[in-house]
Formats: sequence, structure tokens, C-alpha cells
Amino acid sequence: MVKLVMVRHGESIANALNQYTGWNNVGLTHEGRIQAHVAAKKLRGFEFEHVHTSVLKRAIITAYIIQDDLNLNYVPITKSWRLNERHYGALRGQNKDATRREFGVEQVHQWRRSFYSVPPKLAQPDPNVGPYKYFDANIMPVAESLYEAYQRIVPYYVDHVAPRLLDNKDQLIVAHGSTIRALIKYIEGISDKDIDGVEVANGTPLIYEFDEKLNIISSNRQDQ
Repeated sequence: MVKLVMVRHGESIANALNQYTGWNNVGLTHEGRIQAHVAAKKLRGFEFEHVHTSVLKRAIITAYIIQDDLNLNYVPITKSWRLNERHYGALRGQNKDATRREFGVEQVHQWRRSFYSVPPKLAQPDPNVGPYKYFDANIMPVAESLYEAYQRIVPYYVDHVAPRLLDNKDQLIVAHGSTIRALIKYIEGISDKDIDGVEVANGTPLIYEFDEKLNIISSNRQDQ
């Protein structure tokens, strides 16, 4: 029996301000750091053998706190843009309530929760700087649906997480709400329509136990 644990980062500054974040690189609030410590307490005794996270610091800091609290700082960590949050395009940085007033509650719900709806796009991609400075500009998104994010997230899981699980090595993924929703959809085989109802709370560990063929034995997900 092997375990996969996924944790959405603690509350970010943008979460506290009720803003769309996407690829904006914001830090954690004080409450977000507390949530990361609480997540670590819930994982006491879980000795994962590899950590996977995005290149966004709210996820990286959460992962570091969990590793530190569990005295697992020595465990290898991989940071990949493929585990980044969904790109919210031109909505990024805007207040969610303000967009509901401007575009309507139903339209905003579609942008946020549906599998295929794409939010308003940026006029052009962000510049290739920081963790993206060596990337082909063509891979930089101007906005993403959850479906489009799924296309980059799931191959990472298949190539870098699943093989370690098949080798009976417990894994920890610390990422973002949309990242984890995409992985839940893939792991559980959730339909395009039903993924709309899946919620991922900040700092709450989601634990899967698999058999030797990665069939789910148990899960603590509450809204199944």
C-alpha cells in the first residue's frame, strides 16, 4: 500500500484579498503559514520520499514548512511550472466580487468552476523572466481553462509521480486549487461535468492510499 498526499498551499495574500491569483507570485499570509503548520501536524508519521510543487512561492513556502515541521528537509523536492495554478488571464489580480458585478454571477462561476470555460485572455503572454526565462515563449499562456491546465498537469503526474508510487514510494504534492482539482479528476475518473462541484480547501491534506496497480484503496476526500 502506497500513499499520495496532496495539499493546497496555505492562504495567500491574494486569497485574503479575494483576488484571482493564477500565475501571480504572491506570498502567504500569517494565517496561511499557520495553515501549513496545521497541515504538517495532520501528516505526522507520514514519511514521503519526494515532494512535488510548482514554481510559485505560496506553494513552495507551504512545502518547506511541511518538510521542516516533519523533519524531512532532506527529502528531494521538484519544482515544476507544470504544477502551477491555472492561468487566470486578464482576471488575474482582480477582485472576485467586482468581476461578479461586472460580468454576472453565472459567467464568473463558469470561468472559475467549469472544465472548458476560458477566462478573458491577456493581450500577450507574460515576459519570459524568473523561473520561465529559458522557456519557449509559445508555452506561456494568456489564459487557461481547467481543461488546458489539465493538459500540462496530468503528464507531470504520469511521468514523475506515478512511477514513484508504483515503486512503493510515498509522494507529497503541494500545489494549488486548480492543480489538485485536475489531479483529482484524473485519479478518480471524475466526469467533465462533475468536476465543477469539487472543492479544495487551503492547507487541508488530501490522502489517497493505492494498491500495487494504483487502484484507490481509500481516500479522505469529503465531497465524494
